[in-house]
Amino acid sequence: MKISYNWLKDYVKTDLPPEELGKLLTGCGLEVESIEKFETVKGGLEGIVVGQVMSKEKHPDADRLNLTTVDVGTGTLLNIVCGAANVEAGQKVVVATIGAKLYPATGEPFEIKKSKIRGAASEGMICAEDEIGLGTSHAGIMVLDADAMPGTPAKDYFKIEEDYTFEIGLTPNRADAASHVGVARDLVAVLNAMHEDPQTTLELPNVSNFQVVNTRSMIEVNVEDTEACPRYSGISISNIKVADSPDWLKNRLKSIGVRPINNIVDITNYVLHELGQPLHAFDAAKIKGNKITVKKLTDKAKFKTLDEAERELSSEDLMICNAEDGMCIAGVFGGIESGVTESTTEIFLESAYFNSTSIRRSAKRHGLKTDASFRFERGTDPNITVYALKRAALLVKEIAGGEISSEIIDIYPKKIESFKVPFSFEKCDDLIGKHIDLDIIKKIIISLGIEIEHEGHDALLLSVPPFKVDVQREQDVIEEVLRIYGYNNIEIPSELNSSLSFSEKPDQEKIREAVAGLLSNNGFSEIMCLSLTKEEYSMRLKSINPEQNVKMLNPLSSDLSVLRQSMLFSGLETIQYNQNRKNADLRLYEFGKTYMAIKGESTKYLEAKHLSVFITGRKQEESWNAKNDTVNFYTLKGVVKGILERLGIEVKMGESSSDAFSQGLSFSWNKKTIVEFGALTKSILKSIDIRQEVFYADFNWDVVIAALKQNKTALYTEVPKFPEVRRDLALLIDKAVKFEQLEQLAYQAEKGLLKSVNLFDVYEGDKLPSGKKSYALSFILRDDNATLTDKQIEKIMEKLMKTYQEKAGAEIR
Repeated sequence: MKISYNWLKDYVKTDLPPEELGKLLTGCGLEVESIEKFETVKGGLEGIVVGQVMSKEKHPDADRLNLTTVDVGTGTLLNIVCGAANVEAGQKVVVATIGAKLYPATGEPFEIKKSKIRGAASEGMICAEDEIGLGTSHAGIMVLDADAMPGTPAKDYFKIEEDYTFEIGLTPNRADAASHVGVARDLVAVLNAMHEDPQTTLELPNVSNFQVVNTRSMIEVNVEDTEACPRYSGISISNIKVADSPDWLKNRLKSIGVRPINNIVDITNYVLHELGQPLHAFDAAKIKGNKITVKKLTDKAKFKTLDEAERELSSEDLMICNAEDGMCIAGVFGGIESGVTESTTEIFLESAYFNSTSIRRSAKRHGLKTDASFRFERGTDPNITVYALKRAALLVKEIAGGEISSEIIDIYPKKIESFKVPFSFEKCDDLIGKHIDLDIIKKIIISLGIEIEHEGHDALLLSVPPFKVDVQREQDVIEEVLRIYGYNNIEIPSELNSSLSFSEKPDQEKIREAVAGLLSNNGFSEIMCLSLTKEEYSMRLKSINPEQNVKMLNPLSSDLSVLRQSMLFSGLETIQYNQNRKNADLRLYEFGKTYMAIKGESTKYLEAKHLSVFITGRKQEESWNAKNDTVNFYTLKGVVKGILERLGIEVKMGESSSDAFSQGLSFSWNKKTIVEFGALTKSILKSIDIRQEVFYADFNWDVVIAALKQNKTALYTEVPKFPEVRRDLALLIDKAVKFEQLEQLAYQAEKGLLKSVNLFDVYEGDKLPSGKKSYALSFILRDDNATLTDKQIEKIMEKLMKTYQEKAGAEIR
């Protein structure tokens, strides 16, 4: 949300510079993400002044150039070569002096330098309007009024306005601050909290001059759905003239990024950003039957909006209709048939309060996000509709002429009352952790527009106005007090009182931090991705069942329509984003959750914790003395084993059953898969537009925690006195044979001296017979009482080979 510094000062008198004001706003919960300088003409016409042409003569070496001398108020005449046909001695002109930077209407900006043109010195430039961004004409130089004084800065002569724009990251619960007045209200409260005596007040626009001239243009209004539209106000204004807005109004809107359209539309936008109350202007001549009905139309009815798109309505969409047709999707977007045009002479001005849920659903249903829906979705002030109408009507009279030609129509069958909230000073101190003076608390509460209905010895009864949509409980009021008082004003206590408490072992937070620390210390970056993802992703892997997707009832978009069943695609999107920005060497990890609907149960879901790890690109940063090696399967395997060793979990190795991997393994604990990892298939990477190998590991964190719960403290064992021996075997086996079977056969063949079996290579390719794969196994042998002899080792290996040939159908390679 954009807020203008100059505009803000219309409602709160302060001399604080923009930077200081930004700090105060951030401190009270309205985070200022950036402060941008705004000028009605880019560059602010710096270095450009009014000059007077003192003499003119033809350039001796160029027919179309003139040599001029120009007085710019410095006492020294400037020699300027000018090619404009309309330059004459005695004229008052616009002069860009040496060092000035010009921002033309078209083309790139350029700086004025002292130069020679066809041998003649030129110490500046006499400007046309398009050369300094004041217009688009290049018919000749600008000739100013005769009373213009040489040396006057051009920004003063043309009244160039300078402003600063705050970009505020408005949180969804702060609907009350979605306007300049809303921000000013917080600022007043902060400034008053800083001083013992309140010195700052919120200065609202005066509407006491509002007066109905006649009632010739009364429009009949009927609200059929008072739940979706609890309040509807309107007024007619006739004899208006639609034209361009005055410069001050255009500049106000431009400063916050709103494009001026015409005086009527600009006034409705101005009041919206001033008060936070959306308005809509209808061409009264297009209101058929002189009647407005607020209702819902039949399902699949057609309606053409201002953007000329024909939309299919839902029976849940609230519409503003005339006697025959729909004119506007209430609170969201106007219709093309009822808008204000240059020929409009009479308008009906609408100011309403709509149900936030109804507006949110309609806006998302039609993929529309407007300034009006932004505010209605979050909740506007139901008690400001008439005031906003009066404010807008007076601006229309001032800017577009006309007369108020109807009484204010105000349909408000059930008034929305203020929230009654008891407030305890003791509870406030307890929650904040500091005693705040009672007078300061009351001052803050009153400055925020909250009324004190009754005051007791240690408590208050408050009346919270409806525009404070998120303040309905005592805790909410305490939070309001704290953010205005200032979080930075709460001292960190020097003592911490605590009682002993039982916590379940293992401590899951400590385990997570230990693994995160291990990965981060090894060059990994933690990522946090949305749990919402594309439904399409669930169709790319056989291991994911699309029927078990947890779908959103009202998705923000098709890209965020389901909860993820796998953390794979979230990480790949992150890799693709970085890859497209020339950051291809990545080591990433994420702790998150996956979600799955249980088959046959419409309302039961499975939520599982996972840790995902991704590596891709080079092993080391590019350097003259570093090898250009890329990460591989074994790089990831080392990371996975490092995590398991850090946690002290003993696992068994097997093949991965996931079709996400072209080469993959799994580790299991207690016959449960604890992690699957490997190289992702080219088809998956291509579908995300990733152009290099990516290696991925998926830890089932729930199984990790279960394993740690059963882990026993390891007893000390003596360091082996005799050496280990490693022997390798390459086996050609059927694809159906798993590593787990081979491991079991090995231990059956040799129970005493075989210490471990490891699968260190898997190959499946065209060079092997159909239905076959190649496994490379390593065997660690050791006798704890003596050094193994070659004869013993050969005997064991022969026994292993025979076992594999007979019981696994293996061919020794």
